[in-house]
Amino acid sequence: MNVPLLDLKAQLAPIRAEVHAAVLEVIDSTQYIMGPKVEELESAIAKYSGVKHAIGLSSGTDALLIGLMALDIGPGDLVLTTPYSFFATAGAVARLNATPVFVDIDPKTYNICPDALRAWFEQNPDRASKVKAIIPVHLYGQCADMKPILELGREKGIPIIEDGAQAIGARYPLDGKVRSACSMAEMGCFSFFPSKNLGGAGDGGMIVCNDDTLAAKLRKLRTHGSQPKYYHSLIGGNFRLDPIQAVVLSVKLPHLESWHAARQKNAAYYDEHLNVTGLVKPAIAYERDFHIYNQYVISVPDRRDECRAFLNEKKIGNEVYYPVPFHMQECFAYLGYKPGQFPLSEYAAAHTIALPIYPELTPAMQDFVIAALAEFYG
Repeated sequence: MNVPLLDLKAQLAPIRAEVHAAVLEVIDSTQYIMGPKVEELESAIAKYSGVKHAIGLSSGTDALLIGLMALDIGPGDLVLTTPYSFFATAGAVARLNATPVFVDIDPKTYNICPDALRAWFEQNPDRASKVKAIIPVHLYGQCADMKPILELGREKGIPIIEDGAQAIGARYPLDGKVRSACSMAEMGCFSFFPSKNLGGAGDGGMIVCNDDTLAAKLRKLRTHGSQPKYYHSLIGGNFRLDPIQAVVLSVKLPHLESWHAARQKNAAYYDEHLNVTGLVKPAIAYERDFHIYNQYVISVPDRRDECRAFLNEKKIGNEVYYPVPFHMQECFAYLGYKPGQFPLSEYAAAHTIALPIYPELTPAMQDFVIAALAEFYG
């Protein structure tokens, strides 16, 4: 049996005609930059996420970058974040010549640990005034523990940027209400990379916020800092979302909740049947239907790479998110971190495997995955 890590052809099949028609409409319109199709998607995402403003962008990476630019972050500034995420989280900080500062993860959820964040300020009073932003990541599709992070941000006067690249539609219980990922802080960033729960036909992203002034600045930064055209009050970039990507995403958005539900159902099946000795599954910190399962990740006790090779032999898709924490990346050697400084992130990087979780996965396919893991670990 062949069980891919992700099957986008299975997702496309029932909506293929609608996607093709939407793309052809853009092509025939000859309006290939910005325009009403991008604005329609922005309005739909803003409504879906419970925010006032959504600004379509060229990628999730650029969403992080433009968010930091809107806060005027640059040389000498510190940005606190996790060492265990996709590279863009820290890379966007470094691109602005600011300094990413890492705080270890919660070993149960793999998200940044709020207690460790607070401890950093207690242990580094001489550097605290230089912190200009905190970026929690909603890893794998589960929100970080935002309440204490938001409280810390308010207490210190530090803005929060939610990295929700993997988490559009994830939810979090906050002050008696259920909030959507990226609606809780000053800004939130989404990625529409094809492998995401809401993925385009290429790169795309979005930044969301509730502040009118901030939204206006973000829109200006998106087009080289110009408003009106050719008049530049800021130095921005070319961060526009392509209207072809916008229409593909607009076709997919109405299906997103059912796709989330299918992933949650598949995750529950794994949780119930994957009872292999020694395997550990990240904790569900809130309710299952708050987690959108962009990835389903297990932690194995040992022989991770051998296990992956065994799964590959059986044609079972798998991946490691992420094998090298930021503090051990060659490009961040100048920061002066050493192996062992973030042991929880290092353990996760060395022991985790992501299993197939996409909506079209069948119980028979999951049983095949479960049997393979049981065979390997005996």
